[in-house]
Amino acid sequence: MITLRRSQDRGLADLGWLKSHHSFSFADYHDPAHMGFGNLRVVNDDRIAPGTGFGTHGHRDMEIVSYVLEGALAHRDSMGQVATILPGEVQRMTAGTGVMHSEFNHAADAQTHFLQIWLLPSAAGLKPGYEQKAFSADERRGRLRLVAAPDGADGAITLHADARLYAGLLDGAETASVALAPGRLGYVFVARGQASVNGLALREGDGAALSGEPAVTMTQGQGAEVLVFDLAPR
Repeated sequence: MITLRRSQDRGLADLGWLKSHHSFSFADYHDPAHMGFGNLRVVNDDRIAPGTGFGTHGHRDMEIVSYVLEGALAHRDSMGQVATILPGEVQRMTAGTGVMHSEFNHAADAQTHFLQIWLLPSAAGLKPGYEQKAFSADERRGRLRLVAAPDGADGAITLHADARLYAGLLDGAETASVALAPGRLGYVFVARGQASVNGLALREGDGAALSGEPAVTMTQGQGAEVLVFDLAPR
């Protein structure tokens, strides 16, 4: 079964400096029908205006993944990490017992567009941690490249959650597929362009939740940048 979540049906927070579309309930946006999927809790599609950002704030007991699509995201946290995340880079922050951080767009004339993803961790009270890696366009072209996994397989960042995250760039006749073991869930988010998942057409900002499907197969990409999740059912 595949359940579609169209871009225009998502929640929206428009704070002037920030436009954030929520695929699942988040902050002041609450929809009992969309509280997460499996152990995926948040997919926020954020655009930060030049010279602005999120001031220092705290998190705990969550695996937070950031994926930059455009611009640059400056990160600073209470673990002493100071970094800039660029397009094609994936950042994982384990909030664990508690971490404070800030995220800013320091550019004078360009927005930062990124996805912030929250996954429920495998255990509460983990030691806070940080990891960041770059995945080139060539690595993601015409395939679903593993970028985050519990075991850090294939050079992916290490997740402290029962989930695997793939990123792909698809155009034309390119086809990419990820098998789902029995009982596993799949989730697809089209970050840019358009593509089909198991024959169903998705456009930018659309999501698709898959249950009881043997695989996630992406086809018919048109400038598509996609994220595919292999998830625990919780």
